[in-house]
Amino acid sequence: MSSIKASRTGLSLVGFIAASFTAGAIGSLATFANVRTWYPLLHKPSWNPPSWIFGPVWTILYVLMAVALWRAWRASSHDAVRAQLILKYFGQLALNAGWSIIFFGLKQPAWALVDIMVLWGLLVALQIDLRRADQLAGWLWLPYLLWVSFATALNFAIVWLN
Repeated sequence: MSSIKASRTGLSLVGFIAASFTAGAIGSLATFANVRTWYPLLHKPSWNPPSWIFGPVWTILYVLMAVALWRAWRASSHDAVRAQLILKYFGQLALNAGWSIIFFGLKQPAWALVDIMVLWGLLVALQIDLRRADQLAGWLWLPYLLWVSFATALNFAIVWLN
């Protein structure tokens, strides 16, 4: 691989990671104030995780997501496939950040449930696409899909209990 191509590939990985953390930062802005004031007042199921777990989990997931996309993007030889991967990736990042804005910023768990269900469907589609492009990319994506599956159940339980 030429050094120019290698540096472009490395910059792509950095860009995908930056995009993931940007979405996370947007979501955090909506979450920060209300996670300490409004969220504790909600009825939650007994299996609601402690709040300290979310930061470390999301940090790991954002890196895994970006690396998964990067690997599949590199492995895909067709520009149309690469473009679809990127489009879906940025779509799910928007839904991801949007969930935090809707749930915490707008204080609308029921609307957030709709968002996360659409997000989950897009994540499943990406899981399939990533695995087809690069098997390891599919494995790297799986923890995110599982976490959002759990988050969807938690969101549903919060809607149900409130």
